[in-house]
Amino acid sequence: MPVITLPDGSQRSFDQPVSVHEVAADIGPGLAKAALGGVVDGREVDTSHVIEADAALAIITERDDAGLEIIRHSTAHLLAQATQQLFPGVQVTIGPVIEDGFYYDFATGHNFTPEDLEKIEERMREIAQQDLPVERIVYSREKAIELFRNMGEHYKVQIIEDLPAGEEISVYQQGEWMDLCRGPHVPSTGKLKAFKLTKVAGAYWRGDAKNEMLQRVYGTAWANPKELKAYLHRIAEAEKRDHRKIGKHLDLFHTQEEAPGMVFWHPAGWSIWQTIEQYMRERQREHGYDEIKTPQLVDLSLWERSGHASKFGDDMFALKAEDRDFAIKPMNCPCHVQVFNQGLKSYRDLPLRLAEFGSCHRNEPSGSLHGIMRVRGFTQDDAHIFCTEEQIQPEVSAFIDFLHAVYADFGFDEVIYRLSTRPEQRVGSDADWDRAEKALADALDAQDLPWEELPGEGAFYGPKIEFSLKDCIGRVWQLGTIQVDFSMPGRLDAQYVAEDGSRQVPVMLHRAILGSFERFIGILIEHYEGIFPTWLAPTQAVVMNITDKQADYAKSVEDSLKNKGFRVISDLRNEKIGFKIREHTLQKVPYLLVVGDKEVESQTLAVRARRGEDLGSMDLEAFTRVLSEDVARRGRIALS
Repeated sequence: MPVITLPDGSQRSFDQPVSVHEVAADIGPGLAKAALGGVVDGREVDTSHVIEADAALAIITERDDAGLEIIRHSTAHLLAQATQQLFPGVQVTIGPVIEDGFYYDFATGHNFTPEDLEKIEERMREIAQQDLPVERIVYSREKAIELFRNMGEHYKVQIIEDLPAGEEISVYQQGEWMDLCRGPHVPSTGKLKAFKLTKVAGAYWRGDAKNEMLQRVYGTAWANPKELKAYLHRIAEAEKRDHRKIGKHLDLFHTQEEAPGMVFWHPAGWSIWQTIEQYMRERQREHGYDEIKTPQLVDLSLWERSGHASKFGDDMFALKAEDRDFAIKPMNCPCHVQVFNQGLKSYRDLPLRLAEFGSCHRNEPSGSLHGIMRVRGFTQDDAHIFCTEEQIQPEVSAFIDFLHAVYADFGFDEVIYRLSTRPEQRVGSDADWDRAEKALADALDAQDLPWEELPGEGAFYGPKIEFSLKDCIGRVWQLGTIQVDFSMPGRLDAQYVAEDGSRQVPVMLHRAILGSFERFIGILIEHYEGIFPTWLAPTQAVVMNITDKQADYAKSVEDSLKNKGFRVISDLRNEKIGFKIREHTLQKVPYLLVVGDKEVESQTLAVRARRGEDLGSMDLEAFTRVLSEDVARRGRIALS
């Protein structure tokens, strides 16, 4: 007679073993219809799973993250079934859930085309409409091997043979088709209502280039057509906003094979970089940071002492000179401790905030490189705060205020907060972790910020808060972080003299707001679609003459605005004014200043905004005020 405890604490008793579906039906017919699975005592199961003893149960529906994962996993099976119906002889291998979708790898001599994907997708819809029951069947390991060998599924046989002897194997069947899987899956194919196949790629069996090449078909699946439509719109927007395309169009940067994972910045792109760096430098100075600069090349022994060589050695670029082993720094932390160690510090010197625009290099896999978003050479707005334990919470609170102001200036108002707590493998006592985690949580709570805990996701040396932003099409980007470190200062002999005269090891707070400049600029390009706020725009205004008679006046306007610190050019080419306006509009220049005979005579400017608005005629002083106010607002308002 099992007693089922529900998430709200209520309980339901049954006279005999009961399935997850039957519990949902006992709660209400609507829930029974919506149920996709259940969580029984922390384990995800199918709705057909029978509960025989007292247990805690949560019903999974499409509204839950777990429900969406079940939908996507089940849609991968739907893809495999449809593919094998249309292309007899194709073998199935693996079909996992990935971010926003799924894929399935097929062994076939046929190269799938876009037309094939359309046919497969149509067959998937037909199978879904048949509403085939999805049944879980358990076999012995030996019986499962025999079953799939007889089906000609040699890859499935390999997977099963790698499992421990004696282990029971679950197989899911829908109609006459079946697949090896742990599950759970939807109760029937009719639950799969919104999906789309997106692309085909090659993939090696088990990710090993020595193995066979397979055909990987990607897809996406959602709870309903509305969510699918919204996702496909985001994908189309993301494609339109691709920073690599816009970067080329606006002549901001380029990459090339001779320097994989490195960026060649062009004048316009470097202007954006310099604007951001000078802005961050000024903000950090206001918040009590001292800027430093540390070496690029450091003896390997320092990285061994800090622990980076053992944990991240494969990601480090190393070289030998004069019989010494060196490493190009992959991060700035150990070097900042070396600066702290110069001269004995007192508790009166704390907190000490050291900041660096530190250039780092990491040997990222070539296949993961992506424009300026994922590179091997990058610069961080990195800083480390050396403080006492009592100073952790106020320092974190001050940092959060700082971070909010910076994000607002770049036009981001929606921030997501996550607190990552102690992992199983860690350094420091539980008491240390208790205090550090409480300090971070208190800093978030003190500002009444909503946050999510990520148990076990902290660094080995301490807990951390991660700050993520949502861009204009809803994508989430993890950027800022503040991490508490109990380990590195002690490993690298950092000490200060406490108030009682004893020598103590400081706490080290690792913090960044933008992360890598390269990635952040890539995010800005895609967020704004290249239409940067005026304060960031490489060229803030262009002065254009109609005929040669206005050239001198146009040049004098350019010089005057440049002398006031604005980024302005003049276009004196012998081209029609409409051509000039169109060209600079395509280059996303915020203000277009046209001068003809009338403007020369009245010493005014005909001012247009890049989106086509006619701002009328104004003298240079009036336009200077407009431009100054726009720059001062940074990204906090809609663009002109």
